[in-house]
Amino acid sequence: MTSLNVWDIHGGIHPPECKELSNRTPIQRPPLPARLVVPLVQHLGAPAEPCVTLGERVLKGQKIAEAAGFVSAPVHAPTSGTVSFIGPQPYPHVSGMLSAAIVIDSDGQDEWIELQPQPHYRAVQPDQLLEQIRQAGISGLGGAGFPTAVKLNGPPSREIRALIINGTECEPYITADDRLMREKANELVAGIEILAHLIQPEQVLIGIEDNKPEAIEAVRTAVGDRRFMVKVFPTKYPSGGEKQLIQILTGEEVPSGGLPADIGMLCQNVGTCVAIHDAVLLGKPLISRITTLTGEALARPMNVEALIGTPVADLLAFAGLDAARLNRLIMGGPMMGYTLPSMDVPLIKTTNCLLASTLTELPPPPPALPCIRCGECAEACPASLLPQQLHFFALGQEHEQLKAYNLFDCIECGACAYVCPSSIPLVQYYRAAKGEIRELEQKQQKAEHSKQRFELRQERLRRAEEQKEADRKARAERAAKAKAAQAEASSIPNQDDPVARVQAQKAGLSEQQKKLKIEASMAQVALKKAEKQLAIHATPELEAQVAELRTASASAQKALDEAAGPAEASPAAPPANDEAAKKAKIEAAMLRAQVRKLEKLDARDADQDAELSRLLAQLTEAEKTLATLQDTTPATPANPANDDAAKKAKIEAAMLRAQVRKLEKLETRDVDQEAELSRLRSQLSQAELAPATPRENKPAAKTQDDEALKKAKIELAMKRAELKKAEKAGAEEAQLSKLRDALASAEQALHDAEAQSGKPAPGLVRTDKQPIDEQTRTLKTEVAFARADLRKLERDDNGDPAAIERAQARLSDAERKLQEHT
Repeated sequence: MTSLNVWDIHGGIHPPECKELSNRTPIQRPPLPARLVVPLVQHLGAPAEPCVTLGERVLKGQKIAEAAGFVSAPVHAPTSGTVSFIGPQPYPHVSGMLSAAIVIDSDGQDEWIELQPQPHYRAVQPDQLLEQIRQAGISGLGGAGFPTAVKLNGPPSREIRALIINGTECEPYITADDRLMREKANELVAGIEILAHLIQPEQVLIGIEDNKPEAIEAVRTAVGDRRFMVKVFPTKYPSGGEKQLIQILTGEEVPSGGLPADIGMLCQNVGTCVAIHDAVLLGKPLISRITTLTGEALARPMNVEALIGTPVADLLAFAGLDAARLNRLIMGGPMMGYTLPSMDVPLIKTTNCLLASTLTELPPPPPALPCIRCGECAEACPASLLPQQLHFFALGQEHEQLKAYNLFDCIECGACAYVCPSSIPLVQYYRAAKGEIRELEQKQQKAEHSKQRFELRQERLRRAEEQKEADRKARAERAAKAKAAQAEASSIPNQDDPVARVQAQKAGLSEQQKKLKIEASMAQVALKKAEKQLAIHATPELEAQVAELRTASASAQKALDEAAGPAEASPAAPPANDEAAKKAKIEAAMLRAQVRKLEKLDARDADQDAELSRLLAQLTEAEKTLATLQDTTPATPANPANDDAAKKAKIEAAMLRAQVRKLEKLETRDVDQEAELSRLRSQLSQAELAPATPRENKPAAKTQDDEALKKAKIELAMKRAELKKAEKAGAEEAQLSKLRDALASAEQALHDAEAQSGKPAPGLVRTDKQPIDEQTRTLKTEVAFARADLRKLERDDNGDPAAIERAQARLSDAERKLQEHT
């Protein structure tokens, strides 16, 4: 069925066609190349990902690369052979850059895989049929190479009213579609029927220019009585553009920045339709295409059906290339094609023409002159743009103006540059401007994404800070309410009220209640410390630790509250000063433990030194407060004093026991660690015996002497730490001498404080460490290692008894040698 109801487009040109060079002979098949280079990027979208390995033998039609996304297409082996390389290879692009490819060394057998044709495709679900087209790796063979399956899988909200088949082939020299329509008209119509079955359009329009009479007649004959409309229209360049062809055949225009699907249109190239026929009815993937070999530098211009990946040099040699006459090798036509920097590049799915031109055939353009504002470019533009304005905006990099003047509606057909009397390369300016705008938009998108991430993080931190502040206020309110309730309960003289009696008993806690109160306090302190670390360095481990500590703190507080409920009235409540003194002791003990932990570090940074100074200052204040409270605390009977002494001894023993266990867990210890372990064990033994000996209350002077002794110990530890730090930092001798004098003064002050404390003579031997000879040090080290090995074997449940005996013998021998030497 033929219709002459066609429309014209704005602009357009009529360059010399030069199609008679290659359309006179049938499609040829070149020899099988020995080496095929199959690029992974032959389509718009994400590159395919290899699914074969080096050295693997592949068959013709086997998938060698998977689609890497929705807008992507798989790649198949064009022939059987061995994969010899996977990596960068020459690629047909104006930049001459390399691109990832799979190299196959042909075995000459051209052995196919087992094909799976679908002759009864009408009984197959559309999704399965679409997936078969997708897996065949078909992309548009007429230009940009957009994956066909993606184009066919449009949104359900957009119904396709017209399926338009593009057989225009308007660019000069190219005759691939012309010969295809002549020789494969039946396959073309069968492919159109598959597309019509998939999308169910209201009408199917086949557009062909009137300079292809043989192709028109062949297509009309193949269409027969089908409801396909073959529309023939006058030859004009660039009527083969997608938007221009829609306007010619239907009279409708695609809106600026829109797609044909926006107005219910879908365009497919005639080569794509034949590829769909091969994929569905024959089960063959897209591994070859028809390409025009033309130009006056070729002895035999022709059209060939060549395998994807065939080197361009092999095809030109097959067409009789005269290298001496070759001036430019263009992939594509003279209007929209680009010069290839090398003949080592392979044939890809979008290669419709190789133009080997001579110097007289396509002479270089003359130098560009200034624009004379003649307006010829605007008359020739098929998209009704203003090319001269776009040129000026591109020169000035006025990107907003370029977008306002619809730069991206330009199809880069080259009509404006063809008619320009000043020979200005307008298309190159437009391409460069488009690239700059796309790059800037990508940067803006990244910046916007980073901004959103930053704002979300700030909002998250703000909510966390508000939650912390709310929790703090809630704790303060609960504490204030509890304090007010306690004060109110203590002011009520009614002793018969059990609630009042319990409130009055809080000042005199039982042993169990005191123990639970200490545990709750320690759990709360540990929780606060962990929360502080979590605020500085948020990690999943710290979050889990904080959660566990919160649970433990809540359990300890609950146990304390339950123990406080049923308690009976104690005989006599201790004064308030005793409670304050106990709290001060606990706080001082915790500060002292933190100070010792920092002092044990061999090398401290500036933050740790500042933390140590802050803790020492807090410790001094805590000890002053404790001394003041102890001075103002009246003497208690003997038994309570002994109880307090026993509790203190228990706490001290527990702390010593923890330090001993920590050192014992070390698999190997040096001499200093062994000495420290021995000292801690001695102190632990004394602390464990202390609760059994009743002690009377110390006088106030004795307490002051003890406080002076503690201060002297702290001062000595600080001086010793400063000297070690200076020695490790390589300080000057004058500074080291000054620090040694300060250390000696601190040692003397400690001796004086110990003398005033009334401690026995062995307690004074602390800082005067006598040097030992090297043999003694070696023997002590051997004893320490032997003891460590023995304990390690003893802790092993599956330890060898013989090995334990050998370790015991080794320890005995080492101790004997040390004793004999000393």
